[in-house]
Amino acid sequence: MTTLYLVRHGETVDNVRQILQGQRPGELNDTGVRQAQAVCDKMREVAIDAFIASDLARSYATCEIIAKPHHKEVRTSSLLRERDWGDFTGAFIPDLKGKTWPANVETLDAIKARAQRFLDKLKSDYPNQTVLAVGHGIINKAIQSVFYGKPMTEIQKMANAEVRVLKL
Repeated sequence: MTTLYLVRHGETVDNVRQILQGQRPGELNDTGVRQAQAVCDKMREVAIDAFIASDLARSYATCEIIAKPHHKEVRTSSLLRERDWGDFTGAFIPDLKGKTWPANVETLDAIKARAQRFLDKLKSDYPNQTVLAVGHGIINKAIQSVFYGKPMTEIQKMANAEVRVLKL
């Protein structure tokens, strides 16, 4: 059985500004760095075989902080990237209320298919290992949706630097 510690990246500058980051790199703010350090402290004594992060800077930076005491490299996976918000990327979130979604927003079916590919790859590449993966709010929700076989609306939103455990 593979154990997955699924983590959302720490708070970013754009989280605070209510900017829809999507697949922009993003930058941890001071709170985000402290949140990642708190996860690091909590996970310090847990035996973790591999660390994987989204290839977006905010997740990679979070994972590097958590992985440091384990002296292991952080691998990246584009499968863990946040939802592509298309033309909404970079928008002020409150301004989007009531707007028609552009056609270039990644569909829920597409993001769930990506989540399934991540879980399949995890099971094949890390059998019977413990993996800590740092992703983003929507992709992490999709991973849990696929894992539990529930609609995404039934998966509770993860807070910044929250950790959830899945036994694959």
